[in-house]
Amino acid sequence: MRSVFLDFATLGSGDLETTRLETAAPNLTLLQATPQHQVLERIAGHAIVMTNKLRLDRAIIEASPELRLIAVSATGTNNLDLEAARERGVAVCNVTDYCTPSVVQHVLGVLLSLTHRLPEYSREACNGTWAKGPRFTLLNHRIRELRGLTLGVIGWGVLGQAVARACESALEMRIVVANRLGGTPIEGRLDLDDLLHCSDVVTLHCPLTPVTTNMIDERRFVLMKSDAILINTARGGLVDLGALATALRNRRLGGAAIDVLPVEPPADGSPLFAPDLPNLIVTPHTAWAAVESRQRCLDEVAANVADWRAGGTRRRVV
Repeated sequence: MRSVFLDFATLGSGDLETTRLETAAPNLTLLQATPQHQVLERIAGHAIVMTNKLRLDRAIIEASPELRLIAVSATGTNNLDLEAARERGVAVCNVTDYCTPSVVQHVLGVLLSLTHRLPEYSREACNGTWAKGPRFTLLNHRIRELRGLTLGVIGWGVLGQAVARACESALEMRIVVANRLGGTPIEGRLDLDDLLHCSDVVTLHCPLTPVTTNMIDERRFVLMKSDAILINTARGGLVDLGALATALRNRRLGGAAIDVLPVEPPADGSPLFAPDLPNLIVTPHTAWAAVESRQRCLDEVAANVADWRAGGTRRRVV
């Protein structure tokens, strides 16, 4: 039995401990990266295949007779043909709830940065603006206290609840939760439009589905407070980025922090890369990426492989 990790560099570049994985996965080959067109070639002869984002479609699965387990180092399995795996008797497992502390830290970090206007004030402290000022301080950008402001949470899963707890306990914010789009309303929650209207900060933690694609669009930006902040660490397709750029440029929104884009990496650019957008933080899908979270993810993959070899069904999707 042989094992291969096709895109190990998606989890790290030399800063993770691999002993547990090497113990769990027999005859392991760690490949830093695999071009999509070489996936079939590189999994040939391997019973256990580990990947993060590479696509294993029906053609690849059906052309790999020795394949027995696909272990995904992520929660999402949309890059796999699960039906083809099921028909072929190939087990599929994923990992969940491994990066919650990292995402919570990221949300708090960008929220505080945007609220205290740290990028602008740091720039003005260093570029001579402060030195040329008549007073001991600069007050060029409005700073607000978060205590008592309303945090609107869209997506009430593990991440959404953890962010809410942190903002409530550490920052004394008031929490409101959105009903699921297209779902049955739940007592105590708000419909999305009502939540956007009353929230000072909106944080996204929901999956990307046909219903949620571009759910924060031009119409919904109009509903939001003109000094509200939008944070997206979930999926890039949840937000209409052209509408977001326009809202920021026209001062119809107080700020935004975007960690995910519809296409990653954004080889063809993004409306958010324009130089004239105020109070915007764009990060390269790193909210999840604290070293402890990445190690936890890798160890979960190892545990899944070890459990499968022992005849278990841990984290089984198929």
